[in-house]
Amino acid sequence: MPGTSTSTAEVTNISKHGFWLLLDGRELFLAFDQFPWFKKATVDTILNLERPAPQHLRWPDLDVDLAVDSIEHPERYPLKSRL
Repeated sequence: MPGTSTSTAEVTNISKHGFWLLLDGRELFLAFDQFPWFKKATVDTILNLERPAPQHLRWPDLDVDLAVDSIEHPERYPLKSRL
């Protein structure tokens, strides 16, 4: 029977350019230019972060779900409008 996951994700700093995320002992930067869903978010909504699976992050207050790979390699996931 698997144990409870101890892997956590934590927002460690927020600036006017983006925010830093501590994930599995490494820090990743999410630039607001690459992740615009967070640009006008409050600090509380950015800090309210869940990790439902090792490669899945969720900000429930913002209804934003991201794969860890999309943070590590944003160039692989260009933003595209459906308009």
